[in-house]
Amino acid sequence: MPISRRALFGMPFALQYRKRPNVIVFMTDDHGAWATGAYGCAEIHTPNIDALARGGAKFTRAFACTPVCSPSRMTYMSGCVPSVHGVQDWLRPEDSFGEKTRGWLDGLTIFPEVLAKGGYRCGMVGKWHMGHDDTAQRGFTYWATVPGGGGTFRNAQFVRNGVKETKAGFKEDAIGDFALDFLGQQNGETPFYLHVPFYAPHTPFDFQPEEDRVRYENASYSCFPDTPRHPNQNKGTGAHHGNRASMKSYMSLISGADRNIGRVLRFLEQKGWRDDTVVIFTADQGWNAGHHGVWGKGNGTWPFNMYEESIRVPMIWNHPAAIAAGTTVTSMVSSYDLFPSVLEYTGLNAPGDPRRVGRSYAGFLKGKKPKWEDRLYFEYSYTRGLRTPVRKLILRAEGFPSEFYDLEKDPGETVNRIEDAKYAREIAALRSDMEKWFAKAGAPPLEKWRGTTKQSLTPYGPYPSDAKK
Repeated sequence: MPISRRALFGMPFALQYRKRPNVIVFMTDDHGAWATGAYGCAEIHTPNIDALARGGAKFTRAFACTPVCSPSRMTYMSGCVPSVHGVQDWLRPEDSFGEKTRGWLDGLTIFPEVLAKGGYRCGMVGKWHMGHDDTAQRGFTYWATVPGGGGTFRNAQFVRNGVKETKAGFKEDAIGDFALDFLGQQNGETPFYLHVPFYAPHTPFDFQPEEDRVRYENASYSCFPDTPRHPNQNKGTGAHHGNRASMKSYMSLISGADRNIGRVLRFLEQKGWRDDTVVIFTADQGWNAGHHGVWGKGNGTWPFNMYEESIRVPMIWNHPAAIAAGTTVTSMVSSYDLFPSVLEYTGLNAPGDPRRVGRSYAGFLKGKKPKWEDRLYFEYSYTRGLRTPVRKLILRAEGFPSEFYDLEKDPGETVNRIEDAKYAREIAALRSDMEKWFAKAGAPPLEKWRGTTKQSLTPYGPYPSDAKK
């Protein structure tokens, strides 16, 4: 059993237990931080996520490095930015699985691999979408996914440990079933890592169980801004703008994922493993649902955007035996920080790699105040960003316009001040900082971003440079 809570404080994590803590990471898809009760939307029914936040540490300024799925997931796994790990947009099916797929993570260390070498049994159930989707990746001994990263929510065909298996009913319930199957194979002695990336609340909005939909029969949809459509709205997701049926589906899918999180948490309680397990909840990137007049994420507009709702994600750590309930972390953290944070928390080390840019925030979880600079960097193909607590600079290649926001005066990012002479010196300094940071990470200059990937890029409009070819 874990030693007493009182004895934990001030001790290195690796010494807190007779064995290392179990780790579960829940990850939703296209899920802005705003779309949970824990982060302010009382109308969305997320009792299990909310309980994790109340009983653990809630990060109020957590961000994804990239506001689209595949490159964001690659960054979570590897601690590297897209122009370094080589996936600059979501992977098309041919790049994600099948004969033409490739090992996009080859040559990079991923943190589950380190956990496995440190004695963990690792399982993955849900959305992978990072190449060779139907094959267990390094470190994992249990694998259940729908190759390609998308598709229907009803009667989905999974590949579990190399065997195709159609699961009747709701896809997120199937993920819950697989999670419980993996946990049921554990012995309570050997530590485990379970990766649970849900497909919800990503489109298509083709099916949600009635038990999740019925909660919203009389919803006011107060968390969905009623704003005019953005002039650069992506036509593909624009059909959902102001559509109450889409709002209901989005909320229902979130509730369906939350319900399956509850199933896993109850199993841990029943087995007596809850105090031995750190549970992490986050999302691959955010989502606009009327915010800024956009429905979608970074590719919800053309050119791509880096609005707050596109990049801000929920980030919750809950470990009853080690993390104080009600902890709030206000420091800015990124998806590239998860890699070192999980490893420090479990007392493991990865081989050094200058391409990894993350910092461990595990100290915040121990009630300490580590030295921390609130400055984050973002990248999505031809778009790079830098955010401080009060400023945001977005630079674009390909002839697209850049942006600069004074978040103190304009937290809603409504006035682009990139040409405002009053901010010229500050913009120049931030631009220089961004260029140096990406160069140190091993990234090429922004204008040469295409040279870092071999994937089939998925443009949502013509790149200006395409006309020159």
